[in-house]
Amino acid sequence: MKFSMVREALLKPLQAVIGVVERRQTMPILSNILITVENEKVTVAATDLEVELVTQADASVEVDGQITVSGRKLLDICKALPDQSTVNLNLKGEKLNIKGGKSKFNLATLPASEFPIIEDIKTKHTLSVDQSALKNLIEKTHFSMAQQDVRYYLNGMLLETTSNYIKAVATDGHRLALSQVKTDDNKVEKQQVIIPRKGVLELQRLMQEKGVVNIEIGANHVRAELDNIRFTSKLIDGKFPEYDRVIPGESNNKLKANKKQFKGALQRTAILSNEKYRGIRLTIKDSGVSIQAHNSEQEQAEEELGFEYNGDDIEIGFNVNYLLDAINAIDGEEVVLSIQDSNSSCLLRHPSQDDCIFVVMPMRL
Repeated sequence: MKFSMVREALLKPLQAVIGVVERRQTMPILSNILITVENEKVTVAATDLEVELVTQADASVEVDGQITVSGRKLLDICKALPDQSTVNLNLKGEKLNIKGGKSKFNLATLPASEFPIIEDIKTKHTLSVDQSALKNLIEKTHFSMAQQDVRYYLNGMLLETTSNYIKAVATDGHRLALSQVKTDDNKVEKQQVIIPRKGVLELQRLMQEKGVVNIEIGANHVRAELDNIRFTSKLIDGKFPEYDRVIPGESNNKLKANKKQFKGALQRTAILSNEKYRGIRLTIKDSGVSIQAHNSEQEQAEEELGFEYNGDDIEIGFNVNYLLDAINAIDGEEVVLSIQDSNSSCLLRHPSQDDCIFVVMPMRL
């Protein structure tokens, strides 16, 4: 295997796939990337057995071949080489020789035959969606995914497709985020899949503001093709909670708040909340809302806000981080909080749009 590329042209595919290369791996092959050289093209693949990324670039090829090499080391070498320098890569025995500028490097390799590649995902459903729309769905829900929960089906995002919409839902059992976008693809059958957390975050990173992404859903995998990059992720084999039952109905107790003012007050008050549980108390009356926090050192913070409210007096506690995450994800200048009573979940949404809704469970203080 022997080929050469301009430094910047080699950097692009390496940076595209490096996100799934783990720094510390029990399996050495997973710290490596697979490089395949043929037909004046270089294909770079990386995987952690859950998520796989494959991309391609043009190269000046002398000898076709295939090998695996440390992804991090090769990327670091390319970054350190002079701008616009030509990088020559030549496989000699079990070493990959790299020359760039006046520098020379020899990297250890492992056989390409040991590298795990996901081939056919046995596609059941396909759909196309604007990258910006999918990016928006993920950005408005990903923060509600669980992390390392024993309920493994919560450690990811539900992607639901029908002929009318694509919906993303995430919950960690304490809060829920739902976002949806309309679609005109009437050929799409109703389908629910759970994409694992790492796959969701990697997909979010890959999405651009322009262009279309083609999605294939298989029995055990989801695959997305976009801009010369192929993303494949395992699916979580489990049943996602019936989220419709978690979302409370609209209450007559509605607080309409200016987002910027409400967010600022929450952030200031939270300075003196318990560092672990992050609890704050909302006291809501016709005159407005009072936000209070205290901690184990008997320190207290309080702020009064004169927001519009119609409904019963309510005193309720929440994790302030959950409220802030939801408020940050809502577009526009205002947010509406709907709360049935002091023991009920809080529904947060835009005053006039229902494509995004957020639910936060109350907490005892």
